[in-house]
Amino acid sequence: MKKEHYADFAQALTDWFCTHGRDYPWRRTRDPWAILVSEIMLQQTTIATVLGRYEAWMTQFPTPSALAEADEQTALRSWEGLGYYRRVRALRAAAITICEQHGGIFPTTEDAIRALPGIGDYTVGAVLSFAYNRPAPLVDANVSRVFARVFNDSTPVDSPAGRKRHRQLAAQLVHPTNPRAYNSALMELGQTICTPASPTCLLCPVRSFCTATAPSSLPVKLPKTKITALEHWDIWHISDKGLLMEKQPGGKRHEGMYRLPRREQQEIAHLPHLCDQKYTVTRYKVTRHLYRADIASPLPQECYIPIPRLTDIPMASPDRKLVSRFCNSAD
Repeated sequence: MKKEHYADFAQALTDWFCTHGRDYPWRRTRDPWAILVSEIMLQQTTIATVLGRYEAWMTQFPTPSALAEADEQTALRSWEGLGYYRRVRALRAAAITICEQHGGIFPTTEDAIRALPGIGDYTVGAVLSFAYNRPAPLVDANVSRVFARVFNDSTPVDSPAGRKRHRQLAAQLVHPTNPRAYNSALMELGQTICTPASPTCLLCPVRSFCTATAPSSLPVKLPKTKITALEHWDIWHISDKGLLMEKQPGGKRHEGMYRLPRREQQEIAHLPHLCDQKYTVTRYKVTRHLYRADIASPLPQECYIPIPRLTDIPMASPDRKLVSRFCNSAD
């Protein structure tokens, strides 16, 4: 696509979205806090999952001060099922900064927004365009796919050169007066029409601008990270004090959360086997082997959690599933 067509491309895409854009709760608001929350939730989480949690979460934490005043365990518990818990820690840190440095009022300048903890280029662009309707570049996986095809570009989209090129294009192409609709349109085009495997090019509102000769072969990506298989051996032990669990220390991925205690395989192989649980975390495929322990001596990081309190403490989804499955029947 030639530069003289950039404005027409942006207008055609914006017009299409104003007629066909899907309705999401975060598109009904101009509150920068609500938009920031939605963008953080949507990172590495499906729209369907976020739709099931977003409005309830916003009811619990409708303002930065509401989250800033909550303790970390309450924040972590609220995020269960969404995964990648560093996101809610960063969101809470941003809320605290907003309260301490901006009197609880969400900042309006790009520099101040960018200075918030856990905020990167994409999130800055999302808040500026969706909350304040300012022309700001916004690039996610959907946008990169659209650009790779429109410009017939075989540069790997996840390479430094690909990221730099697409951010430059995003800045040049953004609609000058309606960036809110335009940036939403770019992402929606990638979600619904310019899809990864089977783009429906005949329905594309900007197909006349697209120069791709083989759309399904684009975008090009760097070789995938190898998936690593992991195994661990855990125990299930309930006493009159409650369920034995382990609180994750600082520096761990699930810092401040609780999990079932881990043991060496040879320590517990003789115990009754309860189940095997398989789940995936980033580039790891995990198999957990769970054994019932009749007697256990807690280690320094372990403690008994009374059964009624299990619903209140934060834990990752795999642990929550096992607690829900066994806590009523185990004794």
